[in-house]
Amino acid sequence: MHWQLAAYLAATRAIPLLAPAVLRRRLARGKEDPARWTEKLGRPSAPRPAGRLVWLHAVGLGEVLALRGLIAALAGQAPDFSFLVTSGTRASAEVLAANLPPRTTHQFLPLDAPGYLARFLAHWRPDLSIWAEQELWPGAVVAAHRAGVPLALVNARMNADSFARRSRGRGLYADLLARFRLIAAQDDATARHLRALGAGEVRVTGSLKAAAPPLAADPARLASLETALAGRALWLLASSHPEDEAAALATAPDDRLLVIVPRYPDRGAGIEAAVRATGRSVTRAGAGQAPGPAQVHIADAFGELGLWYRLAPLALVGGSFGPVQGHNPWEAAALDCAILHGPATANFAADYAQLDGAGAARAVTAATLPAALSADPAPFAARARALSDAARTSLAPLARDLAGLLR
Repeated sequence: MHWQLAAYLAATRAIPLLAPAVLRRRLARGKEDPARWTEKLGRPSAPRPAGRLVWLHAVGLGEVLALRGLIAALAGQAPDFSFLVTSGTRASAEVLAANLPPRTTHQFLPLDAPGYLARFLAHWRPDLSIWAEQELWPGAVVAAHRAGVPLALVNARMNADSFARRSRGRGLYADLLARFRLIAAQDDATARHLRALGAGEVRVTGSLKAAAPPLAADPARLASLETALAGRALWLLASSHPEDEAAALATAPDDRLLVIVPRYPDRGAGIEAAVRATGRSVTRAGAGQAPGPAQVHIADAFGELGLWYRLAPLALVGGSFGPVQGHNPWEAAALDCAILHGPATANFAADYAQLDGAGAARAVTAATLPAALSADPAPFAARARALSDAARTSLAPLARDLAGLLR
């Protein structure tokens, strides 16, 4: 074992001295689930299903939702597979609960301390451990490897900045990556970075986000809104941040309803004030208001995107007018919603390049947004949906190889 990894593992023995107090403070601030926060101490809140169990981990909301397509593909490989998804954020758990695939359980990943991880592994006894994107917790990886659990890294993504940071711990990462039996990267640059950190064979399989099934929506609420909004022209600003809202409100036409779904719902009241400052009328779900004759509706609740992507023919995907550098466009594509985006999309550069190149999405500025809103969205939506469907089909070889690690 490399000395950097050994030093890290030694340091994690101090985590239990602080973890309960830190988690309780987070609980008091609403950052942890009151019913489930002890899962982070390795105490499970659900039984282990019978049969073979595939454990998948991703850090947060977008990454966890992206795993659903892979889960579906793995389920097609063997009907006896069950799935355990772990993540770290409360939001990821809440939204996944409404989009949970069959035979799947969610738990919070324990903090990276030996005792917590031992309890977790003793209870769940996974037959395969799959890690996604950039999220690798050394203690959990080593504990699973020592327990004889096959390891895979999928949907790996590492830009030049991330590689530079990780290069300082090259010995630690080389030791960790050597424990993985399969490594799949989103793009060639990530594959090069992983090899430079000590990985062996790395395959390039593209982004799992493109292959995720459509987000769920409550059928009764969908039907109610379809009735309430019948005959109204509307468009969507999805996963928005202040820069996106400023661009949309600066030039958006007032003859159609703008629905804003903020990335962080607790910003709803502030967005409402910003809308009122433009002279527009506004309603807000967080204030108990339904969309009526107002010009803007703010849908400030988690789990709203599956609903509004079904209702809106066109969406401006946020995070693309400021430093966030883009959000996932494939959730719109899977639901026949045409895609617009701003100029700042570095976090999804390959995805937007593919969509734009196929005529399935369109880049806009605040100045060109009105013209884009007046174009027919149907051809864009159809081409995006075709790419999304093809991505789901293309998961079969990766799922087959992952399932083969269990045999």
